[in-house]
Amino acid sequence: MPCLYITTNVNLDGFNTDPFYSEVTKAVASIVGRPENLVMVVLKGSIEIVFGGNKEAAAYAEIVSMGGITKQVKRQLIAAVGSVLHTHFSIHPTRFIFKVFDINSLPLPSKL
Repeated sequence: MPCLYITTNVNLDGFNTDPFYSEVTKAVASIVGRPENLVMVVLKGSIEIVFGGNKEAAAYAEIVSMGGITKQVKRQLIAAVGSVLHTHFSIHPTRFIFKVFDINSLPLPSKL
């Protein structure tokens, strides 16, 4: 069950975010190989973000998944989410940071 969490300094008041949610959910589900009904997307706007010393449109995103994340999947996710953010909120891909975290890649706790 992947969860995509996005924060941006773009003011989302007045935006119809439904098309964004639909497009990004489909992209994540397709790339990670999970059904859409198991993808969670959280979007927070109007957050103070300074990137590169200025407050132009920017975003920080992270995805947490239980498996399904390979180097190729990571590259595809970064490209797809960056493209969707650019299309819907005019956030240039160079002003977007994406953290990818696969829970299954964590080492198992050892018994003491």
